[in-house]
Amino acid sequence: MGEQLVSSQVFERKFVCDLNACKGACCIEGNSGAPLQLQEIDLLEDHFDKIEPFMREEGKNAVQESGVFYMDDENEPVTTLVNGAECAFVYFDEKGITKCSIETAYRDGKIDFNKPQSCHLYPIRIKRLHDKKVLTFEEWEICAPACACGEQLDLPVYKFLQEPIKRVFGEKFVDELALVAEQWILSRK
Repeated sequence: MGEQLVSSQVFERKFVCDLNACKGACCIEGNSGAPLQLQEIDLLEDHFDKIEPFMREEGKNAVQESGVFYMDDENEPVTTLVNGAECAFVYFDEKGITKCSIETAYRDGKIDFNKPQSCHLYPIRIKRLHDKKVLTFEEWEICAPACACGEQLDLPVYKFLQEPIKRVFGEKFVDELALVAEQWILSRK
């Protein structure tokens, strides 16, 4: 598929986010912030004043102290964290579900870009293998309810994430991915 390789798990694993079960734990757990593209750093810095009204005080303070990103252990840019835990851009709704202030600003028409690609694509992660991008399925225990929901609805990861895949790789890639998935499924029978 051109410059991208796709793990078979993207076709075979089922996944549908179940925020009522996990409460958005992927935004508050882990060992670093959300991976960022360099252009996303610029967008966050340039539009911070429009995102800030949706943030919690703790997140605002963390960004004012450290900026919108830091370099993680692999020397990659990631979103700033609050107290080494949750992403600085999260807030919690009345049910205690984690929400993204960047996505909220986007949906409210305040900014013209959605949350970071890495967040939008999750549980797909993009790894590098020489000159290729490899789309992999990241298995994480906190996503067990999403996997169960996906199994119940029989919805593969690549179908659930069609919108963010299109955002990152384009419509042609989504069409090619669907063809490859069909062929892969037929080969498994």
